[in-house]
Amino acid sequence: MSKSSFNAASRRDLFRLAAASACAWAAPGSFARAAQRPETYSSGEIVENGHRFFGSISRGLAEGVERASRQWGSPNAYILGQEAGGAFVGGLRYGEGRMYTRNAGQQGVFWQGPSIGLDAGADGARTMMLVYNLPSVDSIYRRFSGAAGSAYLVGGFGFTALNNDEVVVMPVRSGLGARLGLNLGYLKFTPDSTWNPF
Repeated sequence: MSKSSFNAASRRDLFRLAAASACAWAAPGSFARAAQRPETYSSGEIVENGHRFFGSISRGLAEGVERASRQWGSPNAYILGQEAGGAFVGGLRYGEGRMYTRNAGQQGVFWQGPSIGLDAGADGARTMMLVYNLPSVDSIYRRFSGAAGSAYLVGGFGFTALNNDEVVVMPVRSGLGARLGLNLGYLKFTPDSTWNPF
């Protein structure tokens, strides 16, 4: 190899190294956080955060969280937000909030989804969602399906379970309105707001 071609190759290597360093400096740890598995929360921590979020209406929260823990273990993320929905046979639900993890940061999330079934009414709710077995923070951005009629009520709270493979999302809702029935549907989580529920 001639001296000039060696120098050209060395310059290219230096440019590649400089570009890689600049990218790493511009977004320190963001790629690592996205791929990092969040650590779990204890039931006591979830109940304490729920008490702060729901306030004086949170009496039945501890019982519901304990019941979920017996089935799925400890959550490794949770979402706090609000949502609204309505249905007459077919329904729609929209919400927004913030997802919290112990060791992988926090980020805004939006959710929307359709439902179909023997279901009628409208409701608005403060919503806490417990997330189990989340492999990374970006893994929340997918569809989670389930039967809302399998929900149970504890102390004025509605608990449902939605899943996608091994990841389970359990919305805990307490709000205003009247909605009665059995429906099948899903929630789609996105990083940005959208009116498209599909």
